[in-house]
Amino acid sequence: MQSAVFTAVGQLVGSGERETMTIPQVAELAGVNPTSIYRRWGTIGDLLEEVAVAALTQGEELPDHGTLADDLGDWSRIIAADIGRPKRRAYLRAMASARDGIVEVCPCWEIRRQQATEMIERAGARGESTPSVRQVLNHIIAPLYHHAVFALPIDDEYATDLAADVMAMVR
Repeated sequence: MQSAVFTAVGQLVGSGERETMTIPQVAELAGVNPTSIYRRWGTIGDLLEEVAVAALTQGEELPDHGTLADDLGDWSRIIAADIGRPKRRAYLRAMASARDGIVEVCPCWEIRRQQATEMIERAGARGESTPSVRQVLNHIIAPLYHHAVFALPIDDEYATDLAADVMAMVR
């Protein structure tokens, strides 16, 4: 059921219906009962968030090039390339627009926090000076996601510059 529901959400988001999407629409397209979706996800916002998290973080392996500078640069470019794709931007926008208040936890952000923590811990074990996880999130991830949500350009150069800026904070 989850795969069919996620595919249906992707089709609706891709066809421009993210603003008006309803659980009954998703259920019809997925060929499942709306009650099943309500029981599993509760709201369209919760469903969109889970789909977005799955779409935005699936199958990523963290770079491990031997230096944090290289790892952060590569990681930034990987994320930029992914969220720069039209469907990924649509998911991010759908997730953001489905929220009507402040959230305590954002799964996408938490996954990025875990990834940054892992890279920083590896670098620390190698004896490298490292930025904080917060610096990585606030100066790489936040600007990348901001650019994606607001349709600003995202390219390798921008992503590389963000990573270099963070590394310059520790020198």
